[in-house]
Amino acid sequence: MPRKLFRKYLPSAASVRENRWVALFGKLLQHPNLWHLNRDSVAGAVAIGLFSGLVPGPLQMLAALLLAIPLRRNLPVALLMTLYTNPFTIVPLYLLAYGYGSLLLGMNQQPPQVQHFAMDWGNLLDSLGRLLDWTLALGKPLFIGLVALGLTLAFVGYWAVQLGWRCYVVLAWRRRKQSRQ
Repeated sequence: MPRKLFRKYLPSAASVRENRWVALFGKLLQHPNLWHLNRDSVAGAVAIGLFSGLVPGPLQMLAALLLAIPLRRNLPVALLMTLYTNPFTIVPLYLLAYGYGSLLLGMNQQPPQVQHFAMDWGNLLDSLGRLLDWTLALGKPLFIGLVALGLTLAFVGYWAVQLGWRCYVVLAWRRRKQSRQ
């Protein structure tokens, strides 16, 4: 993959290690794979980020951090990959997860109707409370669906990066071989 492009935008490992907040964690964040861009580390980080992105609430990045460190996968990529969930995508993703969970549980139900839900940016706490009520009303199919959708996205993301990286390397080899002839 175009590592130069990633290196252009990602901080260097040395600059991250010198950060005073990172230094508080000592050797925990010193493993080279947490900062190195190689096929396995990036593919694992994409999988971690895609899985962690479906964690409810503002805990996606914390979940990605807690998975990437012991699994020794690229930390910045894992954190960045959680950003596919945002206020615009979270409701459709949760509805998809609910449908997926219902399918896996053999249920043919529509999502329960909750009072009209519209995000009111002027009264954010009230809107978040109604979103939480709506989410809790979905129950078991949502929980099973979130886990299953997270695992599916992680699996697809991991193998897409592995395949894409391999194709890029093979094409680069072929271009070099042709330029030598």
